[in-house]
Amino acid sequence: MLRQLSFTIALSLGAVIAAPVFAQDAAPAAATQGQSPQQIVQTISDDLAKAIEGHQQELKNDKEKLIAVIDDTFLPHFDIDYASILVLGQHAREASPQQRERFAKAFYNSITHRYAEGLLNYTRGRVKVMPFTGDLNKTRTVVRTQVMLDDGKSVSVDYAFRQSKSGDWKAYDVIIEGISYITNYRNQVDAEIKKEGLDKLTADLEQKGAAAIDEMKQDTGAKK
Repeated sequence: MLRQLSFTIALSLGAVIAAPVFAQDAAPAAATQGQSPQQIVQTISDDLAKAIEGHQQELKNDKEKLIAVIDDTFLPHFDIDYASILVLGQHAREASPQQRERFAKAFYNSITHRYAEGLLNYTRGRVKVMPFTGDLNKTRTVVRTQVMLDDGKSVSVDYAFRQSKSGDWKAYDVIIEGISYITNYRNQVDAEIKKEGLDKLTADLEQKGAAAIDEMKQDTGAKK
């Protein structure tokens, strides 16, 4: 199932947990300021299609550029700090700001680097943003989408948004077929931290992220 959902994972999960330092450097995209959560999801979908379509081979041969596409498309629209704190759960209070920042970056890289190539299958129309029903909560809301797989089946992918202090809407969680990204990984992270400690877990994630990039480069070289 994960192989079938590789591009969905990259699309939906890869950018939820990202390094706080990235968030500080990346200003909110001007095109989405003042937009509703539904409009932001549609903008992300359209921008991704523009970046991928017609450039698949180029991005397949240039992994750093592919990762940059993910960063540029998603990072301005996710509440990085809030999401990383939710994943760490009770351990966020015990960690220093430097530990939280390092963990968030390592976690983000380990996921996006692993599933980056799945995005090469993305084409316009893969994501259908469902009509919003009900009243828009002033602080939190959920955007529901349907993501089309290669076999024609669709997967429900919901984005949880919260409004930032500046008034912009940003996503902080993704729910695939009813399974919360935050809850799922918080349970895994909690078990690993209790077993090995936060610093060891972070180092392992850093190694996995670097290994995923090296593997992609080796695959590209072997196919040339």
